[in-house]
Amino acid sequence: MSVAMSSAEREQGAEMRVRIAPPAWAWFGACAFVLLVIGGSRLLYDADTYWQIAVGQWIIDHRAWPHVDVYSFTKLGAPWFSTSWLAQVLYALSYNAAGWAGPVVAAALPIAMTFGLFVYLLSQWLPPRQAVLIGLVVVLISMGHFLARPHVLVLPLTLAWAAGLASAADARRAPSLLLLPLMVLWANLHGSFVFGIALVAPFALIAMWEGDTDARVSLLIRWFLFGVATLVAACCTPYGWNSILASRNILALGGAMALIPEWLPANFAEPEFFEIAVMVCLGGLLIRGVALSLPRALLVTGLLYMALSHSRNFEIFALLAPLVVAKPLVAQWKLAPVAQQPSSRWSLVALIFVTCAAVVAALITRPPVPYSKITPVAAVEALKAQHPRRVLNTAGLGGYLITQNIPVLIDGRAELYGERFVVDTLNAFALKDVGGFLSLLNTYDIDATLLTSNTPAIKLLDRLPGWQRIYADDRAVVHQRVAPKSAEDLKDRR
Repeated sequence: MSVAMSSAEREQGAEMRVRIAPPAWAWFGACAFVLLVIGGSRLLYDADTYWQIAVGQWIIDHRAWPHVDVYSFTKLGAPWFSTSWLAQVLYALSYNAAGWAGPVVAAALPIAMTFGLFVYLLSQWLPPRQAVLIGLVVVLISMGHFLARPHVLVLPLTLAWAAGLASAADARRAPSLLLLPLMVLWANLHGSFVFGIALVAPFALIAMWEGDTDARVSLLIRWFLFGVATLVAACCTPYGWNSILASRNILALGGAMALIPEWLPANFAEPEFFEIAVMVCLGGLLIRGVALSLPRALLVTGLLYMALSHSRNFEIFALLAPLVVAKPLVAQWKLAPVAQQPSSRWSLVALIFVTCAAVVAALITRPPVPYSKITPVAAVEALKAQHPRRVLNTAGLGGYLITQNIPVLIDGRAELYGERFVVDTLNAFALKDVGGFLSLLNTYDIDATLLTSNTPAIKLLDRLPGWQRIYADDRAVVHQRVAPKSAEDLKDRR
């Protein structure tokens, strides 16, 4: 009996192996998830994670949504809406269930889903290898903003929303109403949903510009009705239409944005990976030649402007720009559509099982912990021992103070404090305004200070009469007021 296989049998066996294997997008998403969990502590590098969890716990405990500030003494009772309330609740629940591993998994999963979906969408136009390569570039561009904060929870929603609008524009039709639940969820998870609303107009323009002249009026009406429905969906939050107004407050920070790292513009004087990737892509498009319709060119230019203006928009440009240019580039470069290889259901189940096992092993062997520089445990213990009434703190330590039930001078909620207060306070800490720093100490009747160890104002406090350093390490420095603060205090002491 011959054991040799015919060429037809070998080809059939190879085809079966291809069909059984999970697709590239599934592997990409699974690998991203595992790697993010392995480096889970990196997701906990931001002080805002602390107060996000604290707000979520407040919502759970009170079964209500915040309408005023309860965490600071500078803005106590001032109007403040939490446009990320659902994300904060999810982070609080995950933290209660699994400690810091909970927020890490809660953040890593949507990030991995986003890039798995991104490779899946590109795989409709490009071979899997090219789609994965582009996906890797986008990950490298975006990874600086991978943090356990509400914005990562909406990344898959942002991509799915934009993909739905792009698909409708490419097909010269109105978007499906099935997209609206995404907007409802987005509006309750993060204030960036206003960007999703703004995307409707440019994609509608693309659909009408590239569509048949005779159908433009009816198409305009359908897109307009979808836009109205989008606005209604965006108001389906505990705050109603106030969610839209509250989300715009961050854009009103003006000069304060120049002092907040994630709002800094791209710096071509010292180009990083984003700037290099943009220049390489621009050079490649110039060499190959590309022609976009006016609306598509304007949308890509607008996305690039957003990214160059604020570094936190890097991933938005990297994820959405390919969706805008994919169809015209495929047509101009005469690329054949890529047929999606079917895969076995059991192969996907096996991949999910292996991924979950790897994640559990990573969490057990390398449990995540928050970044030490934003977690001044010993300094706060020394501070508590003095029983201060009001503590002057740097914004990066405000999140941890909130979790310790200590009222803060300032924290990461810049939209609450406003442009003037943020600019004046940060300039005072940097000693760009020494008088402003002294004014903070006196105006708010400060008893003690908790400043990050590299804050210039520490040197002033070391020499300032009436103040004494009581604790210092590589994370924070604590000073206490030791002199009488007023004539009345002096009289009482006598």
